[in-house]
Amino acid sequence: MDDFTRVRAFLKVVEAGSFSAAARDVSSASAVARQIKALEEELGVRLLNRNTRNLALTDAGRLFHSRMTSIVSEFSAARAEVKSLHEGMKGVLRVSLRTGAGMTVIVPALPKFLEQYPDLSVSVSLTDEKRDLIANEIDVAVWLGEPPNMEIVAKRLSPSRRIVCASTAYLQKHGRPNAPEALTAHNCLVFEGAPYSGPWHFTRSGETKDVIVKGSVSSDSSLVLLSSCISGAGIIIVQQWMVQHLVAEGTLERILADWDVSPRPGDAALYTAYPTSRGLSRKVRVFIDFLVKLFAADKD
Repeated sequence: MDDFTRVRAFLKVVEAGSFSAAARDVSSASAVARQIKALEEELGVRLLNRNTRNLALTDAGRLFHSRMTSIVSEFSAARAEVKSLHEGMKGVLRVSLRTGAGMTVIVPALPKFLEQYPDLSVSVSLTDEKRDLIANEIDVAVWLGEPPNMEIVAKRLSPSRRIVCASTAYLQKHGRPNAPEALTAHNCLVFEGAPYSGPWHFTRSGETKDVIVKGSVSSDSSLVLLSSCISGAGIIIVQQWMVQHLVAEGTLERILADWDVSPRPGDAALYTAYPTSRGLSRKVRVFIDFLVKLFAADKD
């Protein structure tokens, strides 16, 4: 049994919270317990306090966990990168894309990417869920918000910059709101579902306004709301990267441009992510580079 096997077992136990949970996919609980015991004997310290109900890190365990988490992650990434030097740019790249980003920005640009790598094919899944990358054999994902755990490496593609838009036809018929509170008299297209329920939040130079809006169309799909906005149904809050080409060509007009706006609290930047256990292979690296260039114009 090598040292890295024991260290990996220790990290897995801490993350899972128990020997049995850590062993679920790879071994038995007793085997994992033996690995932890052997590691503690080698180090000469107790890393975990355990009883029949739970586990808790000792002071030494917290220090060891903090240091080894980054070391193991770097080791996995380095090993995968070295192995990938001998791999050709061929095969299938499995990607999971957030629906709005996929359909409006990434998928339309895929032909140009595949022209550069003709022996590579891309299998695309569209979902707004943060799916388990390892269990679903996903090489690269594009998510809204930071990744859920330490097993995922993430790179921010675009900030959480949203704008308020409407079609020219809607504004000609209903007028242009010149202040956030004026939206209460307009038909607003609302994204439904937590954590998006509630007022639209506007900020400007330290001033804050929360506006409760309503309208004839609500949906858990940003594409439904965007299509409704383009057709003249109402006013929408939308990620800038999703509509910048529509604003540039005049299909949509930006309104209340001197205000920052958001329909939800917290981080809503766009990230690309991949599992640390697989490292950064050549095909993953070039796809991430492609995504970074694609969203470069929307950087802070």
